[in-house]
Amino acid sequence: MAEQTDYREPEPGRGEEFSPEAEPLNSNGQNSLLEEEEEEEEEGEDLFTEATEEVSLDSPERDVLLSDGPSPVTPPASLISPHLPHNHLYTHCSFDEMEEEDTPDLFDISILVSDPEKVGEGMNAYMAYKVTTQTSMSLFKSPQATVRRRFSDFLGLHGKLATRYLHVGYLVPPAPEKSIVGMTKVKVGKDDSSSNEFVEKRRAALERYLMRTAKHPVLLKDPDLLTFLECSELPRALSTQALSGAGILRMVNKAADAVNKMTIKMTESDTWFEEKQQKFENLDIQLRKLHCSLDSLVCHRKELSVNTALFAKSAAMLGNSEDHTALSRALSQLAEVEEKVEQLHQDQAGADFYLLAELLADYIRLIGSVKGVFDQRVRLWQRLQDSLLLLQKKRDAEAKLHANKPEKLQQARDDIRELEGKVQQGERDFEQISKTIRKELFRFEKERVTDFKEVIIKYLESLVQTQQQLIKYWEAFLPEAKAIS
Repeated sequence: MAEQTDYREPEPGRGEEFSPEAEPLNSNGQNSLLEEEEEEEEEGEDLFTEATEEVSLDSPERDVLLSDGPSPVTPPASLISPHLPHNHLYTHCSFDEMEEEDTPDLFDISILVSDPEKVGEGMNAYMAYKVTTQTSMSLFKSPQATVRRRFSDFLGLHGKLATRYLHVGYLVPPAPEKSIVGMTKVKVGKDDSSSNEFVEKRRAALERYLMRTAKHPVLLKDPDLLTFLECSELPRALSTQALSGAGILRMVNKAADAVNKMTIKMTESDTWFEEKQQKFENLDIQLRKLHCSLDSLVCHRKELSVNTALFAKSAAMLGNSEDHTALSRALSQLAEVEEKVEQLHQDQAGADFYLLAELLADYIRLIGSVKGVFDQRVRLWQRLQDSLLLLQKKRDAEAKLHANKPEKLQQARDDIRELEGKVQQGERDFEQISKTIRKELFRFEKERVTDFKEVIIKYLESLVQTQQQLIKYWEAFLPEAKAIS
């Protein structure tokens, strides 16, 4: 049995040392074998999701939401078993978790993504975003930094962080999803409501992605994140395109991962992990159902807004053709009220989407990251089982050599010692990733409750304000209607 050793969290920027499987990276954090296959462009509209971007939110309702519409939605202002010791670490919250729970957050950073700007023309065009960071943390060179980043830079940052931290059990927030259709409209189309809406949704998603990443206590110290937020110029992000060698490689790797998941059947000896995996499976299903229903609600409000505008126009035309003065005035007033109501429906559709629907979409993707670290733990378990099986075969072979080929005993013993070391390291790695995942899920649950509480309160406040404003409009119109004689 492996000796109990102390474990430390990875130093910032050195997470790749944890696993021999980390791919060789060049100085820019990219796979050097893929650089020559890349051509322009970020927005690198990918037909396939990256191995760390497990979740897709495509649905008919969401397609409708992102389609052209007569009235754009505007944002509101306001995741055989090794015989490891099952100590208290595997049955209760660890000491680190209890300490984390009792320690107030010292998080002080604000990141804004704003001013999207189209650079270039035609299919070579891309959107550049202004990223403003304000903080008093000593990690940063200055209390405020402003840089401009394109979408591929965000994807490149996510790729580096995922390569460095995912395989050791850290939850890396997923980057916003790519959209070939949406970005193509922006590249070749004019400034219409559909393109503007797409850009605004992407801007908001990028801002949420950076804030979630920066709020992670380990990822915040990563040098690539600090460079992303502070350096005026970044090396071009590669391996972000779909129609390239890297894109095809991602597709092949994703298919291989799917096959491995079906063939590897882990015998889970820790009921905590078994319960958590089932919990997140159920949570994923329920969040997807709620997200689909909320998408339908947003579409309904947009349709209601359009029909209300048509009604207002018809009422105004009827009032202009009415000879009765009081009735004509009342119809005109009704048209004005309906125009205001139409704007309220638009604003509420924006609150439905930007406050609640996008929060659900974010957590659906985050649960994909949770499933990803569970998969990494299963892979470590499988490698450990392979080593244990090989070690047993070597020991059986050594027993036969005593009688048949004693001259080969020393080599066999050396091989056994090497394999025993590999097994011990595998047990330590498995124990460490299990500990890291526990801490990560504790932090995830804590943030999830906080996020949902804040957003639900804001959403309810927006509903109340909308209804109060509706009552105000109709109460002001009521005397005009009663005055008809």
